[in-house]
This record gives sequence, structure tokens and C-alpha cells, in this order.
Amino acid sequence: MATPGKSLARDLFEDMGRKVAEASQDVEDNEQKVVDEIESLCMNCHEDGTTRLLLTKIPFFREIVIMSFDCPHCNFRNSEIQPAGEIQPRGAKYTLKVDSKEDLNRQIVKSDTCILRIEDIDLEIPPGRGQLSNVEGILSMVQQDLAQKQPERKELVPEVWRKIDDLLRALGRMIQGENIDFSISVDDPAGNSWIEPSPDDRAGKYARHDYARTAAQNEALGLGSGEEQTNGAPDTEIRPEYHASEMYPHMPPSGQMVNNVDEEDIVENQVYSFPASCPGCMKSCTTNMKMVNIPHFKQVVLMSTVCEHCGYRSNEVKTGGEVPDMGRRITLSVQNKEDLSRDILKSESCAMTCPELNLSVEPGTLGGRFTTVEGLLTQVRDDLRSSIFDTDDNEFSGGDSMDATSKSKWEAFFSNLSAAINGDVKFTILLEDPLASSYVQSYTAPEPDAQITVEDYQRTDQEKEDLGLNDIKTEGYENPAGEDGTAEEGQVKEHQRRNVETSDTAQDTLATETGTLSLEEKESHGRP
Repeated sequence: MATPGKSLARDLFEDMGRKVAEASQDVEDNEQKVVDEIESLCMNCHEDGTTRLLLTKIPFFREIVIMSFDCPHCNFRNSEIQPAGEIQPRGAKYTLKVDSKEDLNRQIVKSDTCILRIEDIDLEIPPGRGQLSNVEGILSMVQQDLAQKQPERKELVPEVWRKIDDLLRALGRMIQGENIDFSISVDDPAGNSWIEPSPDDRAGKYARHDYARTAAQNEALGLGSGEEQTNGAPDTEIRPEYHASEMYPHMPPSGQMVNNVDEEDIVENQVYSFPASCPGCMKSCTTNMKMVNIPHFKQVVLMSTVCEHCGYRSNEVKTGGEVPDMGRRITLSVQNKEDLSRDILKSESCAMTCPELNLSVEPGTLGGRFTTVEGLLTQVRDDLRSSIFDTDDNEFSGGDSMDATSKSKWEAFFSNLSAAINGDVKFTILLEDPLASSYVQSYTAPEPDAQITVEDYQRTDQEKEDLGLNDIKTEGYENPAGEDGTAEEGQVKEHQRRNVETSDTAQDTLATETGTLSLEEKESHGRP
């Protein structure tokens, strides 16, 4: 039975150091084993083998189950991991730019629903067996898998052999540290994959992006479609604090949807509701929306979704209006506690940095947030602390796999961040938004604020590509062809095709006294 005051998950899933200590003590005392052993069928020889299960937790991450199978008859062995936690409310994508040999030692958790990509060589590993390794280990396993049956490919399909051989050479240079300038990413719709962060990561080196799953991804995870859930799933009992009975307007009863958005024009400070699908369980739910006018800025839309079936909750801020011609960079100098009460709007496309606190938040990490400076920093601290340190009795318990140097750096980082939240230190917040949709409250508006600096800047080509601005076409979009003359070439080819389909009499009219028109003359003849 679980100890009073502790959760069952905390009793079952302990870090590896405690597991090893318990295992050593159990060997001496002949007590219960830490590793569970189960007799299971070998899929290779169909004899009975042994599966060993170890329930543990990974620092910076969450609980997992390490499984190992061994068959004494055919000596077949297999090992894998499975996430022991629940499917997360949102999918997660982690990206790491490897630029030093130390980055090859970063831990990677790849669940059975994760897609791993090595961006620079365009290599993708589809969902499959769960793995717990580091960057070097993942690269080595990929290299070993690709190297299999290379002699056969060389004899049968030399073109494929040559391409795979080039890929193996590139992977070898990465493993040896000769090429340490590449990016690796894990994209898991279940949110159970992860790349280890470091307190020394500079801006742009490590990024995490949470996203809402699509209906196809929910179905692949076994959550099913909304129709299936509505017809066949039993009612789920959730804790009272997660019910949506306190929302205004009240959430409609099950099976009844509300849509008052189209009744009239959107009015500021009025709550509207429209039907939606819960990204967690795919059942029907209602999203509440409210338009708020921020003085000296623009109108923004506050959106909140609560699912009565599974307890999923989310809130976000959306800014409206046209895409500005330039991005905007806002710098706020926080001098005292009063500055911590300034309203701040951080859009989803905004990056935030605090040089004095060694803090960098990439675009999309926190989503859209409308809060105060203190509230934003508090959310960053709590989210980071929950993912860096284990949620144990000790405030800073990083597990046995966290070395003392990293642990001391994280402790110093969080201590400095807490001092900034309490108003004990002065610091600077820099918001860089390529869509100019972020805002910091000015105490002297409409007059300039001496502590706030606002400057517009030209977006980089990478920012335009990430935002999809290069694909936007506001003029001549009715022409499906591009702007590089392909439209005219398409018209010429269409005209030539019609000429070919005409009668023999019509084709004879295209002949001159010296013969048939050349291709160039036909193209010039076909242009309008």
C-alpha cells in the first residue's frame, strides 16, 4: 500500500539511483526484488523466455518502464522502453542544434509514437520501438541498421547502395565529431518523447514546441474520432475543480452545442461561444471567446476551452489585424517591484530573452500569454522547474544521473530567477516578434516611457519562411502559375495542344511556303 501523503506513482517510479540501492539491499536481505520477472513467449523460437520490467523515472522527464527479454533456448534478446505516464494533452516537438562534442551525450527518449529527424541530411526515423539513449547512441543505431545488407544492395541496386553509403559516411562523421553542426528533432504526438536540455544552452540552440494534435493523430494514438467517443465511450469521472460549471457563460449540457458568434457583430468585452472538439478525447466541447481592446495597442481575442469529459483545459491569446510590414523589438528595463505589475502580451510568434537572468524563451514555447511581467516569469520558472527537477520531497532533486555541476548551475539559475520575481534584482526583458503582435504596458502612455524602447526591424528570410509569408500572394493569385514566366509558358503549351487537336485543314494553315513553322515561331504565334 502506498505511504500516506505520497502518490502511488511516486511509490512505484523512483530514480535509478534509489533502484540500485534497493536492489543491493534486497540481495543482502533476500527481500522483494526491484526488477519484476515475467515468463513470456519468445517470438523467435516460440519457447518460453523471461521478460524483466523495471519501473523508474528519468530526471528532467517522467516515468518510464524499461523492458528486457531474454530467451535461453535461442539466445534472442530485445530491450525497449515504454512511457508509463498518460498521453499528454498536447503533442511536443524538441529540436537541438548539435555544435559541440558534449552535445553528443545529451539523453534522448524516443517513444513508440515518435518521429526522429536529422534535419541536415534529411533522415527520418518513423514511429517504432521505444528507445532510451543519447545523441551518439541514436546515430550509431541508425548507422548499424542502414549498414545491414549493404553488400546485397551493391550487387542488386547499386544506385540505392551509393546513396546509403553516402549517408553512412555522413553519420560516421557526426559520430566521430568531425561534423558537429547539425540539428536533431523528436516529434511525438503523445508528448512522451524528450531531448535533455542544458543550463548553458544559448538562444536558438534548444527549442520545445507544443501543438494540438490532429484528428488523425488522435486516432493513431487510440483516442478515436469524436463520433466513436460519443457513441461508445463511457462517461469519465473527473475531479470537481476541473468541471466547467464556474465559467461564464455556463458550459452547455452534454450533447448541446452553443454557437452565438454568428448572431451579430463581435462586441468588445462580451463572451461568445462556439462548438469545438477536445484535442484530448475528441468529444464535443465549447470554446469561449472574448474580444478585449488593449489601450494604445490593438484588439486581441482571449480564448478558453474546458472539456467536461476528460478535464482538458487550455487558454490562449490571439491578435488580429493585418500582417505588418516589419517586425517589432520591445525592450523593458525592470527597475523595481512596480515594473513587475506591468501588463505584458507575449504572442505565440514572439521570442523572449533576459540577458541578466540567462533566460531565453523561443517562439511557440509558452503559446500566447496575456499576463503581468511577474506572472510570465513565474510561469516560466514553474514550467522549467517541473521538467528539470523531479517532483519529489526535496525542492531540488535531480536524480542520480544529474551531475553535480549541472545541478549547481540549475540551482543558481532558479535562485536568480526567483530573486527577479521577488523584485530583488534589476533585469531587462527583450521581446522580439516578427509579427509585431506583442505588447508591454506603458505607465506614461500616450507619452513615451523611459523604461521601454520600441523599434521596428526588417524580418529575416528565415522568419518569413517560418511564418509562411513567402507563400502569401495577394495580387494575381487567381493565376495558378508562378511569377517567373511559367504562366506564359503554360498558355503557350495550352495553345499548342489545341492546335494539335484541330482538324487537318486547320493544321495546314500553320504551314508557310518554305515549310512548317519552327517551334520558336509557334510559341511566338501562340502568345497573346
